[in-house]
Amino acid sequence: MTTAPNKPADRTSSRLIDPGTPPTRFARGWHCLGMADGFRDGRPHTVEAFGTKLVVWADSAGRLQVIDGYCRHLGGDLGQGSIKGDEVACPFHDWRWGGDGRCKQIPYAKRVPLRAQTRTWHAMERNHQLFVWHDPELNPPIELQMIPELVEMDSGEWSDMTWEVIDIPGSNCREIIDNIVDMAHFFYIHGGFPTYFRNVFEDHVAAQYMNSRSRPDMTKTASPAEESLLQSEAAYYGPSYMINPLTTTYRGLEIEVILVNCHYPVTQTDFRLQFGLMVKKIAGLDDATSNVVAQKFTAMFAEGFMQDVWIWRNKTPIQNPLLCEEDGPVYQLRRWYEQFYVDVADIAPEMTARFEYEVDTSYSRANWEREVADNLARRAADQEQVAPS
Repeated sequence: MTTAPNKPADRTSSRLIDPGTPPTRFARGWHCLGMADGFRDGRPHTVEAFGTKLVVWADSAGRLQVIDGYCRHLGGDLGQGSIKGDEVACPFHDWRWGGDGRCKQIPYAKRVPLRAQTRTWHAMERNHQLFVWHDPELNPPIELQMIPELVEMDSGEWSDMTWEVIDIPGSNCREIIDNIVDMAHFFYIHGGFPTYFRNVFEDHVAAQYMNSRSRPDMTKTASPAEESLLQSEAAYYGPSYMINPLTTTYRGLEIEVILVNCHYPVTQTDFRLQFGLMVKKIAGLDDATSNVVAQKFTAMFAEGFMQDVWIWRNKTPIQNPLLCEEDGPVYQLRRWYEQFYVDVADIAPEMTARFEYEVDTSYSRANWEREVADNLARRAADQEQVAPS
C-alpha cells in the first residue's frame, strides 16, 4: 500500500512571521549604568550605550560626571584618558573636558576655542546607582518619571545590594520587556507554577502581580513540604528599570527580597542587562551571613536570567505574535512601551491610559498539575528500576 505524500500547507492561509525592523531611535527615559561607587576609582570609565560611547568619572568632590566619550578635537577616546583635577583628559592631545561639557584647558595652546563644547548627559545618583537620561529630542528629564527611591537600602535592616551584569548580543531590549506579561514562560522556562497573574499599565509604569510555587518535578525532592512559594510585585518605571519586591516562603520561613532588574541599549540589536538584590535581614543572622544569603539568591536569579538569554539568542523577533487567551496582554504592553520611542507630542492617550488584565490560570493550572504528576510518576518508576535489589 502506498501513502500519499503530505500536501504542503496553502501559503495563502498560513500565518507568516513578521520580524519587524529595529527601532530607529533609543528609548526616552532614565537608564541605570551601574552601581555608582564602581565609577569612583579615580579613572575614566567608557560606557557603550545608545549607539555611541559615554565617559563617566568622579570629580574631586566625588560627583559623577557624564559626557560624550569622544573628544571633539580629533576624536580621541576619553575613556582611555585620565582624570586631572575635576576634568577628564584626552589621551591624544590632553584636552581637558569638564562635566559641563566645556573644554577647560589645552596645555599647549594659548586659548581654548569658544566652540570647544561637547554633549553632556543629565545624570543622577539614586538607590546608590548612576542613571542617565536619554531623550532623542534632547529634552530634560520628565519630573513625573523620577525613579522611586529604595529607602530600604539605608535602613540597616537589609543586606548589601549585589550586582551582576550580562551582555545580550543579537537582541533588542524589547525581548526582556515582553516577559512582564508572559505568565506561561515561568512554568516552562523557570520552573515556577503561577497560580495568580495580573498586569496593570498606567502612565510610565507597567506592573506585574504574580503568586507562584515551585515545580516539584524540577527539584531534587518530590515532597510538597519542600516546595517554595512566591509572592511577587514587579514594576517597570519607564522603559528600562524594574523594582521587584517579592517574598519567598520555604519550610515555613519567609524571606523578603527586593530585586532590581534594569538594562540599557548598546545598539539596536544589543543590550546590557544588570540586576541586583538585597535580602531583609533575618533575626539571629549577622550582616555577613545576610550578605551570603543575598549572594545565593543572586545566583538563583542569574540562572533564571540565563535561561531567558538562551531563548533570546535562538528565537526570532516577531512583530505579529499569534496569541491565545492565556498569553496575556502582549499587544497592549507593546502599545504602552511605544510611548518611549515617539516624540512627546506624539504620545497617544491609549499608550498611557490605565489598563488592567488578569489571566485566568484555572485551565493552565489543571493541565500543569497533570503534567507534574506524570513527571513525578515517571521519576519514581525510573528510580525504582535503578534501585539495588
